[in-house]
Amino acid sequence: MNKQKLLINGKKLKNTLEEFANFGRTKNNGVTRLSLSEEDRLVRDYFCSCCKELGMSFKIDDMGNIYATLEGIESKPPIVLGSHMDTVKKGGRFDGILGVAAGIEVVRTLVENNIKPRIPVMVVNFTNEEGARFEPSMMASGVLSGKFEKSIMLKKTDTDGITFEEALNTIGYAGDIENRLKEATAFLELHIEQGPILERESLTIGVVECILGMVCYDIEITGESDHAGTTPMDMRKDALFEANNVITKLREKLSNLDKELVYTMGRMNVSPNIHTVIPNKVIFSVEARHKNPEVIKQVEEIIQAVQSAPLEGCEITTTKLWGRDTVWFDEEVIDLLEQSTKLLRYPYKRMVSGAGHDAQFIASYIPSAMIFIPSINGKSHSEDELTTWEDCENGVNVLLETVLAIQFKKN
Repeated sequence: MNKQKLLINGKKLKNTLEEFANFGRTKNNGVTRLSLSEEDRLVRDYFCSCCKELGMSFKIDDMGNIYATLEGIESKPPIVLGSHMDTVKKGGRFDGILGVAAGIEVVRTLVENNIKPRIPVMVVNFTNEEGARFEPSMMASGVLSGKFEKSIMLKKTDTDGITFEEALNTIGYAGDIENRLKEATAFLELHIEQGPILERESLTIGVVECILGMVCYDIEITGESDHAGTTPMDMRKDALFEANNVITKLREKLSNLDKELVYTMGRMNVSPNIHTVIPNKVIFSVEARHKNPEVIKQVEEIIQAVQSAPLEGCEITTTKLWGRDTVWFDEEVIDLLEQSTKLLRYPYKRMVSGAGHDAQFIASYIPSAMIFIPSINGKSHSEDELTTWEDCENGVNVLLETVLAIQFKKN
């Protein structure tokens, strides 16, 4: 068999993705499928039916993760493919679900070509990656990797006060702790980029090297509230003016730090938020992401330094909310993805991910890496999210070729 010419069926991939999108499809052709909702139950049922048709066995663990396995000739830890099936509210048709559908199509290609894998191939759906209904995001993969405590996660509630544990039991997908993913030969996650880089550079594939480290701070500025019409400008302690000064300073210093650094002031609360009253308190967030921990350290020094230089007579305090280290993927798995991409002659680049994914937690105990394909206009987490069917097919072909490379690899 010339394994280099084995490709997936693009029409079947498209049909699979469109069928998945029917579970929670919105009027604007997006998807709302919150974790452990009725829509999630239905899409899980459909996923299991697809796997059964391909002769796969499946099991469910105590966090509701589903594992479907095509048995191999040898009793070895499986090659694991997958992602998540939950979405944000009014999300897109490709985020997460592409990785699950890709796994199904890789297995379908093997089965339809009568290829019995040497190493078992497993397709996984991780529960609650988005965190849109139950915070935090990447909850189930976080429990698997020991990042989160199961007992705490089970008690997380949605806006209606329903706990994660209650919702999991309601949809009938609470399984056995013994079924958890414990070891694997490799974990491969195909995902849309959710950004504009691949499209801008006319590339087909992104071979992802790492998930960026990041840090998030709250900056609190305390001034004094007075009457907006009677207080002279030189007697004011205006917290919003001070916030403007701080933001301007941060933009200047962070923009000059490193061209690959990305940062955002995404949330701001102004008090008392009345047009006739001088603001006495402003709290806003600053988050920054970069692969180099030394750059992140410099970011923190810049943020903390704003405390010592108020210009409006206000008090400035900075509070670190949280941070994470850069997660580097397995170099051998990255190389295999790159070799497969070259073999298929797709234009590509090695790149980083600014967004979090299940792979970043799984990588802590299983050799892992990710493949990105282009997002049109960089859109994601919206109904405007779109990726061409051809790019979807290309991405799954890289996944298939990599699975074959591992299967035929001599130990």
